[in-house]
Amino acid sequence: MAGTTVIAVSRLTKSYETAAGLFPALKGVDLTIHSGEYVAVMGPSGSGKSTFMNLLGCLDRATSGDYILDGRHVESLAPDELAALRGRTIGFVFQGFNLLPRMSLEDNVALPLVYAGIDLAARRQRAREMLERVGLGNYASSLPSRISGGQQQRVAIARALVNRPRLILADEPTGNLDSHTSEEIMALFGELNREGITIVLVTHEPDVAHHARRQVRFLDGVIVSDRPTGAAERPEALPC
Repeated sequence: MAGTTVIAVSRLTKSYETAAGLFPALKGVDLTIHSGEYVAVMGPSGSGKSTFMNLLGCLDRATSGDYILDGRHVESLAPDELAALRGRTIGFVFQGFNLLPRMSLEDNVALPLVYAGIDLAARRQRAREMLERVGLGNYASSLPSRISGGQQQRVAIARALVNRPRLILADEPTGNLDSHTSEEIMALFGELNREGITIVLVTHEPDVAHHARRQVRFLDGVIVSDRPTGAAERPEALPC
């Protein structure tokens, strides 16, 4: 049974000013994602998937349309309200890890808690718990340069989890990893989803998208396919 609605977008558009004029990156997108879903957002370069992900993460504002995140109308929120909603609802995982090189892994994981106003002792405890959760409990005092790329991505996932979000947004989370390490990272995402965390990831890799239970495909700023993973894999189910 579907859970409560975490994301609901309706008639969502986004246009950018360019030297050649207004460029419509998204052209009226409708999509609903419920709690506990695991969704892969796919599409070629320029299809609108990255723009869509930035809007979902409240890193950019839509040109028009409605976006309801965890029951709140995003377009009606003041900047401080939007930042608070984003901080407590969303955990971000990026292709480039985005770890601060001079900070320990523990401090990197705890960083979102600093912005949330959590005291030092609680920050350290929760950061260590999250590092344990991703299998790196013995590396808390290490620097990012002392661990592998796959371990750095695990640290990034721990950081995404530290605020106990309902939703994880992952942008090409395996893009800098070899195939074996990618499988390990995707297995971790699967565990998190089974624990009830909603996951939305952008990927251009079919092998990565296969781990999700739903695939949404973008082309030229619109959704052209939205199917369960099994249906999306059948050649006869693909759009002509």
